[in-house]
Amino acid sequence: MRDFTKGMLARSKAGHDTGKWYVVMDVDQEYVYLADGEARTLDRLKKKKRKHVQICYKIPESLDKILKDGTQIRDEHIKRAMKEFKNNQQED
Repeated sequence: MRDFTKGMLARSKAGHDTGKWYVVMDVDQEYVYLADGEARTLDRLKKKKRKHVQICYKIPESLDKILKDGTQIRDEHIKRAMKEFKNNQQED
């Protein structure tokens, strides 16, 4: 099983938010901490068990660049990455 990495996209598999996409912001042994830039900001991360999340082993280009530069991620960056991802999903 591959590891979860900060910046990867994840889809909720269980709970009231089933099907919603998030960005992984932090990981520990049992939980992942997720943000979407809107309802779940960096100040209020969503805490979900690993088994309730389907990971997409892709980091959006805009977030990948920010992570590589070492710049601090802001909610605006997450919103932009989610928007790009959703636009790409509709094109496919």
